[in-house]
Amino acid sequence: MRFMLIHYINEALLRFDEDGNEIEDPDEERALDAWDDEMKARGILVGGGRLRPVAETITIQARGGGVLKTDGPFAETKEQIAGYCVLECANVDEAVEVSSRHPTASIGTFELRPYKAD
Repeated sequence: MRFMLIHYINEALLRFDEDGNEIEDPDEERALDAWDDEMKARGILVGGGRLRPVAETITIQARGGGVLKTDGPFAETKEQIAGYCVLECANVDEAVEVSSRHPTASIGTFELRPYKAD
């Protein structure tokens, strides 16, 4: 089964430089790399990526033949989407287990959603 693991994190917990680049913590990066390496070796992590800060978001809506473009996220929440993983797991139990071991699970919220069957 294929799942999308969507990472929600409160950006107030992160640090950024004046150019909007995240200042990475070496220990956190090692933990993330270790999780990624293990899941790739197991054939579970098949895609994913980290996103730029929410301040660079553009929300787009196509309505009535026109396009409405708004700077920033549409939702007014403390947690915003920070990244995602595409997981290939035997079942939902395995997907929950590997997701709960992701290093940022302790500071954010994850949404685990199965892909629609073809």
